[in-house]
This record gives sequence, structure tokens and C-alpha cells, in this order.
Amino acid sequence: MFKRSRRTLAYWFALSMGSILIVFAGVIYSLAVEEQRQAFDQNLYDGSQAIAAKARYRFQQGRWQVDLEEVPFLGNNNNALALNSKLAYVRWYNQAGYLVQFIGAPAPIRLQGTSGFKTIKPNYLGKDPDKLNASKAWLRQVTLPVFQNNLLIGYLQVAAPLLTLRERLDQVRLFLGLGVPITLGIIGLAGWFLGGVAMRPIRRSYEQLQQFTADASHELRAPLAAILSNAQVGLLSPAHDSSQQRLRLENIVGITKSMSGLIDHLLFLARHEGALAPERLKSVDLVNLIQRVVEDQGTLAKEQGLQLISHLPVQPLSLKADPDLLRQAVVNLLSNAFKYTASGGTVHLRLLSQAQKAIIQIEDNGIGIPATDLPHVFERFYRVDTARSRQTGGFGLGLSIAQQIAQAHRGRISATSTVGQGAIFQIELPLKPGPVIGRQLGV
Repeated sequence: MFKRSRRTLAYWFALSMGSILIVFAGVIYSLAVEEQRQAFDQNLYDGSQAIAAKARYRFQQGRWQVDLEEVPFLGNNNNALALNSKLAYVRWYNQAGYLVQFIGAPAPIRLQGTSGFKTIKPNYLGKDPDKLNASKAWLRQVTLPVFQNNLLIGYLQVAAPLLTLRERLDQVRLFLGLGVPITLGIIGLAGWFLGGVAMRPIRRSYEQLQQFTADASHELRAPLAAILSNAQVGLLSPAHDSSQQRLRLENIVGITKSMSGLIDHLLFLARHEGALAPERLKSVDLVNLIQRVVEDQGTLAKEQGLQLISHLPVQPLSLKADPDLLRQAVVNLLSNAFKYTASGGTVHLRLLSQAQKAIIQIEDNGIGIPATDLPHVFERFYRVDTARSRQTGGFGLGLSIAQQIAQAHRGRISATSTVGQGAIFQIELPLKPGPVIGRQLGV
């Protein structure tokens, strides 16, 4: 499932980025073509202007006529000059558009087309092999009207092969033709890598959910089996033995209450995840809240032969919190201390402020926690002593819930312990609200 999802992410990433890359390459090539064409036209135009500047309209042999003697390529003195490789032909047409003189490929008698630039295909000159050999490349032609003293004296037509332009564009196409597939391959590899990175938290959440479901199923299976066993034994007991019947029913009621508590814990863990939304936070006086918890839990401590001693500041200590959740966290820590402290022991509950933090500390002198178990005590369904925890009615969720509540208030919880000397659990809560981190609670 995860491989398929990763492959799908990589595919869509490569497809989207590849499409953008191909469009970008097309735009780059179009801009390169336009830039090269404009540069080529400018050079051809400058050269044509230099040729046209030598044409003169003079009175010769009793009439006004154009003198092309000094015109490069067209003058009699320049006939010996061959066209260099940059020009295909040079033509001169009179005012009426009739051919007067040319050099290079044969020209039409009449001027064709209008002034300006024009691209000519190689077959424009016909099927004569010599003509084709003379111009295998496409030609770029410019036709300029030539004026002298605002009088039109003729038209100059110059053409140059587009070989150099095509060679430069071939280089651009070669670069894009090699660069785009290579880049697409790199994008595909990057998509596969990023897909793996994106799947890590999903995989971790999935594994945690699997573990949570397995642990919850395991915890629910035991009481269900006990209920079934008590019911079956009760059905097999003699009908007149009311004491046995009552005992079985009492067992079933007790187990059902235990299951109800477990389900409440599971629902709590499922509903409360991430930081609390600001609208859920209220101004809470921690001194007052802890005092009421001590009053409620004091009776329970006495019933177990324990002494609960509170150390609270005189001045109020206020912060933004959910009072019900905070009370639940403190109760869970006290309940944990009561379970693992022998009769006659003492549990201290302290509240103090330090460096913009409120610190709630529960210290007992119970059995303590081994160093190997200490890093795992906040994991769900983790029990230091499984058999003993079951006897005390614990599911291994109380400390997880306390940790989740502390984190929901952007705080942290920690534990220190020495085996045989007791344990200290501490909740640190910021007195000033910070930025919202993580997703909101999904209740």
C-alpha cells in the first residue's frame, strides 16, 4: 500500500514538474528563435543599407539614370568580386520594379512581393540542380526601396542563407533535447525520494494506529473473556445457589465498569490529539484548581493509608488552559502515585512558578521505576509490572493521557525515579500562550 502510494506521488510529481519543464523549454526555444531572427534581420538590414547608400541618381548620356558603378557587388568595378558566403544574391530593380542588375542566383524580371523581410524556401528557385545547390538552406530576403532626395530611384533586394541561424538553433535544440530528458529523469528520482519522505509520517501514524488498535483489542479481550466465563459458570451453577449467582453477577458488573473506564480512556486518546485551539483555553487559577484536586483526592489517599501533602503558593498562579483536562492530568498522576506507594507512604503535590513556567510536581516514596522502564512509562498500554498493574486496575493509559494533556497545552511532562525510593512526575506549562503548533483538536 505504501509503495503504491509512494509510486503514485512520484508519478504525479514527475508528471506535473515534467509538464512545467517541457512548457518552459518550449518558451525558451521560442524566445531563442525570435532573438536569433531579430539579430539576423538587423545584420542583413545594416548590410543592405550600406549597399544601397552607394547608389546614385545622375544625369548621364542626356537623361537621368541610376549609377550603380560604386554599388558593392553590382558595380562594374565590383563584378570580379564573388558573393561571400553571407549573401545569396543582390538585385537591383528600377522604379517600375523591373530587374536592372543582379549578382548571385538568377532573379525574376519583375520585382515580387513588397518591401521588408521574407523567408524563402529552397525550392523557391525551382528544380534546377545548380540553383538548388546554390541555396540548399532557407533564405532570408530583404527588399528596400532606395531614395535620393526623397525621390524613389529603385529597389535593392538582398538575401542571405539561414545556415548560420539554423546552426545556432540546432545547438539550442540539441541542448534542450538532451537536457529535458535528463532533467525529467532527475525529477522522477526526486519525486520518488520526496514521496518516500512524505510517506514517512503517514507510515509512522499507520504503525502507531495499528499498535494502538492491537493493544486496545488485547485489553478488551481479557475482560470480555472474564465476562463470558462468569456468565457461563453462573448458568451452570445450581439455580438454588443464589450466593454463587450473585457473586458471578458482581464479577460481571465489576469487569463491565473496568471496560467502561478503558473505553473512556481510549475515546479520550482518540479525540484529544495535538495542540488545543485558542478558543478552548480559559484563564485558570492553578492554585485554586490544585487545591480542589487535593480536597477530592485526599479522601482516597486516606482510604489507602497514604498521606497527601500539598505545597501551594499563596498568590494565585494564572495561565490559559482547559481546566477539566488539566485536572484530569493531575488526577492521573496522583492515581499513579497512590497505586505504587505502600500504605503509610507519603505523596507530595507541589505547585511553583519558574522562568515563565508553571510546574506541577507529584512526588511519592513508593516502589519506584527501574531505569530501563523509565523512558517508556508514557507509552500507551505500557506497564512496568504487568501483573501488579492489572491487580490495581491499571491499563497503562493514565500517564499517556497526562502526557497528551501536557502537550495539548504546549507543555511537557517528565519523570525521574529511583527503585525503592519513589518517583517524581513533573508537568511544565508555559504561563504565556505561544503560537499554535500542530493540528487542532478533533473532537
